[in-house]
Amino acid sequence: MHDQATRPRKTITARKGRDINVDLIAVVAAVSDRDPCILTVGQRDSLPSGPFELSHRSLQSGLRDWVEQQTGHPLGYIEQLYTFADRDRIIAGREQRNISISYLALTRQNPMTPSRTSQWRSWYDYFPWEDHRLGTPKALGALRPLLIAWAKGAESAAARRERRHRAAIAFAFEDRRWNEELTLQRYELLYEAALVEEGGGDPIAAPAASVSGRAMVADHRRILATGIARLRSKIKYRPVVFELMRPTFTLLQLQRTVEALAGRLINKPNFRRLVEQQELVEETGETCLETGGRPAKLYQFRRAILDDSAVVLGTKLPLSRA
Repeated sequence: MHDQATRPRKTITARKGRDINVDLIAVVAAVSDRDPCILTVGQRDSLPSGPFELSHRSLQSGLRDWVEQQTGHPLGYIEQLYTFADRDRIIAGREQRNISISYLALTRQNPMTPSRTSQWRSWYDYFPWEDHRLGTPKALGALRPLLIAWAKGAESAAARRERRHRAAIAFAFEDRRWNEELTLQRYELLYEAALVEEGGGDPIAAPAASVSGRAMVADHRRILATGIARLRSKIKYRPVVFELMRPTFTLLQLQRTVEALAGRLINKPNFRRLVEQQELVEETGETCLETGGRPAKLYQFRRAILDDSAVVLGTKLPLSRA
């Protein structure tokens, strides 16, 4: 497998002699042992990716080909995420512009088996401030004074107020509520403040990885943040979470999966009531000893709901606001 930095690329010649490199890139997500994971390749924390080839039947087939070649893992559910084509993707000295067409892929992994060329990592390794299941994460407390100092360092009073306001909204300062869907905004703010390695700040003064998270190659962490934000939003109104579940599961396992993705705890009675009222699942007639206690009923996703668009549009999984 070619490394991300050395793999030969297909280019499209644009006007004025510039070339455009078109890459396909995948955020492959799964949940294992209550931990949301993403699939990475190589030694530099890269997302699976590869150039769009003329031989590819479509963008999606090209993406599937690259992911399977690099990881040995076939993809199930995928959806287009975003196209990254910012001007700073021009390769210095080569007059080439990089365009990445990203996809979100959901898969079931049990057990999570690494390979020689790929591995699964918790996405909270990259965003340690995002997991609030056990309360306010330590990384968030460490980032707060750094962001306040960054806001105070702006040149004008208006700029200082604007920075402080953005930080307060994104990171829930000043008694604001935490919004789990602002993953991308939080990362971009930390990038702007040079508080993550990719932001190019002083490496000596940079916060530890336990605070700023693991760096990724190029802008892959930004792409990952985009995928997390999309999935956190989508699980509230589409039954995509079942793409991550085993064929049969308990309601507690379903709840724990949603909590892992959202980084938030859910009110158990409300969650169960809404799942059952919206007829998202159906009993299988079987049980399992989930925790060694009383047998728990096993359920499966009621796929008939996909035929009723009105019901699907109304599906909303509750997240605790505490």
